[in-house]
Amino acid sequence: MVIVDRALRERALAGEPIRVAMVGAGVTGRSIALQLSAAVPGIRLTAIANRTPENAVRAFAEGGIQDPVHAHTPGDLDSAVSQGRCVVTEDPTVVCRAQSVDVIVEVTGTVDYAARVTLDAIGDGKHVVLVNAELDSTLGPILKVKADEAGVVVTNTDGDEPGVAMTLLRYLRSIGLQPVAAGNLKGMVDHYRTPETQRAFAKKYDQNVYKVTSFADATKLSMESALLANASGFRVGRRGMYGPACEHVREIAGLLPADQMLSGGIVDYALGAAPYTGAFVVVHEDHPLRRQHLQYYKLGSGPFYVFYTPYHLPHIQIASTIGRAALFQDATVAPLGAPICEVVSIAKRDLRAGEILDGVGGFCAYGLIENTDVARLARALPIGLSEGARLRADIPRDDLITYEQVDLPPDRLCDKLRAEQEARFPISGVSGAPAYPPGAAQSGNED
Repeated sequence: MVIVDRALRERALAGEPIRVAMVGAGVTGRSIALQLSAAVPGIRLTAIANRTPENAVRAFAEGGIQDPVHAHTPGDLDSAVSQGRCVVTEDPTVVCRAQSVDVIVEVTGTVDYAARVTLDAIGDGKHVVLVNAELDSTLGPILKVKADEAGVVVTNTDGDEPGVAMTLLRYLRSIGLQPVAAGNLKGMVDHYRTPETQRAFAKKYDQNVYKVTSFADATKLSMESALLANASGFRVGRRGMYGPACEHVREIAGLLPADQMLSGGIVDYALGAAPYTGAFVVVHEDHPLRRQHLQYYKLGSGPFYVFYTPYHLPHIQIASTIGRAALFQDATVAPLGAPICEVVSIAKRDLRAGEILDGVGGFCAYGLIENTDVARLARALPIGLSEGARLRADIPRDDLITYEQVDLPPDRLCDKLRAEQEARFPISGVSGAPAYPPGAAQSGNED
């Protein structure tokens, strides 16, 4: 991204950095603050909104910034920034509505709360970088519609695997190659991991235990793959993907179904493959002379060839996404239009009627990627909307959880946006059905 590098340096030399505010100050947020506080030319982290302001203060301190100003209004924030100060606030509307903020980085990992933040930011003309696969895989297409209408960018980030894969995929397309598959490298998958099994790991690395569990049980992998599918136009070969095990990612070209790769492309993942991190793209080439050239350059005999990036550095590479959004109105990872894939809820154990689902990375359910048309026809409950849903029926382990089997919490913005998304992008055979059963969103959690 040489052009972004040059543009950011020009902004730095002109004393006109991109002004960034972050919502969320957990482990990932603090890492982003550490990177943006001083290391990136042309970008200035001006404010952090967090429901616990002490964590925002800590994030600035770890980046070498002491004594930020506590702001209660957008005017407070603008005044402090004009004096060269940084700001903390409990209220995300303060950063969304301030004039001295160009880009909002949303990094809470929530769905309903983050949806409100994102809509507020879009409504006030801010670009939004989502470090939030939970929200993006559930509501990304409708948020993209609203961002387009407002003339701003909403995007997921480079550094996370979907961004790494899309950056590589777009480059390969730009040089005349034909991508037919793309995805992650994954070390392990165990659908039945829970916050209890992951507690020690989470404590060791100062991570949220539900977040860590979502890494292990395939939910996060599925959410990231859905983002990649929606941005690339690729489908999924089967629910949950194939995930072939291999010693090196270059072997995956021969392990994925050729017919599915050639019929529009698929997203998938390589299990246990060196270099153990990053993302890959498979391209297809059937021209004999071009295949000879690729073989000469040590890419194999074809007709499928694997390109890969052997790293992903979320909090470091985010600067590229911020620059692309603010300076060139270019989204790193955003839906093309209608959703291609989504993430459905699968029972992690035998569930009983009356139980309340605990959402992403919990004890009750794991998420698997599925093609949107299949999921919608099955009335599958998105994992991103599952938290707080009360079960109407017993559900055996590994069964799909559907809307008809749950009562959703009342009056959630995320459910309203999901209904709007499904109405905006109808699926043949669903005939305009709402996102939840009539009355479900209003029924609450009464016994």
